[in-house]
Amino acid sequence: MKVLVIGPGGREHAIVRSLLADPNVSEVHAAPGNAGIGKLVPTHAIDANDPDAVAALATKLTVDLVVVGPEAPLAAGVSDAVRAAGIPVFGPSKAAAQLEASKAFAKQVMAEAGVPTAMARVASNAEEAADALDTFGAPYVVKDDGLAAGKGVVVTKNRDEALAHAQTCFDVGGSVVIEEFLDGPEVSVFVLCDGRNTVALSPAQDFKRIFDNDEGPNTGGMGAYTPLEWAPEGLVQEVIDRVAQPTVNEMARRGTPFVGVLFVGLALTKRGTRVIEFNVRFGDPETQAVLARLKTPLGSLLLAAAKGELDKAEELRWSKDTAVAVVVASENYPDTPRTGDRIRGLKKVDELEGVHVIHAGTKLDEEGKVVSAGGRVLAVVALGTDLVEARERAYDGVELVQLEGGQFRTDIGRKAARGEIKVASTNGSATGTLPVTKAKA
Repeated sequence: MKVLVIGPGGREHAIVRSLLADPNVSEVHAAPGNAGIGKLVPTHAIDANDPDAVAALATKLTVDLVVVGPEAPLAAGVSDAVRAAGIPVFGPSKAAAQLEASKAFAKQVMAEAGVPTAMARVASNAEEAADALDTFGAPYVVKDDGLAAGKGVVVTKNRDEALAHAQTCFDVGGSVVIEEFLDGPEVSVFVLCDGRNTVALSPAQDFKRIFDNDEGPNTGGMGAYTPLEWAPEGLVQEVIDRVAQPTVNEMARRGTPFVGVLFVGLALTKRGTRVIEFNVRFGDPETQAVLARLKTPLGSLLLAAAKGELDKAEELRWSKDTAVAVVVASENYPDTPRTGDRIRGLKKVDELEGVHVIHAGTKLDEEGKVVSAGGRVLAVVALGTDLVEARERAYDGVELVQLEGGQFRTDIGRKAARGEIKVASTNGSATGTLPVTKAKA
């Protein structure tokens, strides 16, 4: 089969690598891709957020499957245009992508489906925001209702800071979702969906803050690891039974079937498992770690989902190894990242046992040299027999990367490797759902 992957980042590079390892995949193309992707497959310089351009390229290439990586093309309706052209596509429709494009919409769906989540209010002005903040108390959780590339959430004990973030969203005509704070470790679970059926991938944990010890502002993600030895037994089945399948059923009931990845962000709280939020695509950088362990051919799996045939797909098989991904970011990320700097040492990293580089914000300069072209520049991904070995290998690789001003966290997976992550025991999972309500005017 011939596959076209849409997107420019690390997630797409990881997907391309896995597709190339599938014996059923004969050819892979990417648009627009990056420097790392371009070394593996042909790339096409189109606007990934332009539905007509993507559909035209897929038709021209006569591909058998289109895989849409990022959230923005999905929210723009790229999947709809490709489906209208008669080509199977792995990625939700514009209507179904509202599960990520609007956090308020996602809360409504969760309420209807009985999915356990945080209590929340929607606010569209400062008065409503202040009232909601005072209702839930500190720590304050304020989320931009729309897409924000993983950086639209502020969690703070400072009420003024929380109000200021809400106001920046109001100033551009947006609204915010204000929630109760969820305690406990966070987990990411990717669930493949075909509109009716659901299949969960191995859970991962990512690290959102820019600095060690979860300090500094939120980012798109600075690293991840999988599997999670400390996760409760039966967690994946609970996610399917209580979160993913009810959500897929509700979306089908609404006439907007969900096809693609339902990225379930969870908090394992004292009161049971709670959904923090949904995304509608593979997470970045969790994908880099998760796909490094997946043994089942990816192309066949995604095609089955795109065609509504996940129930016929082969059972998932996983490497026994642990995978760790460590992101190297540009100077001044996540504010105004410095770009255009040469990146050296990449070949040396790839020569390490069990280690490879995934490109994210990279491109080739006029001399054909790899330079930084975004905030998160690359990820060093390592496999090891356990988390300790995988971490050692990943950081050995990171040390070989030369990028002026580059920054990375030194604690990806460290607490888990030391056995320091504790999950609060509960008397079974909490039942019922905590619905979204409109703030009082």
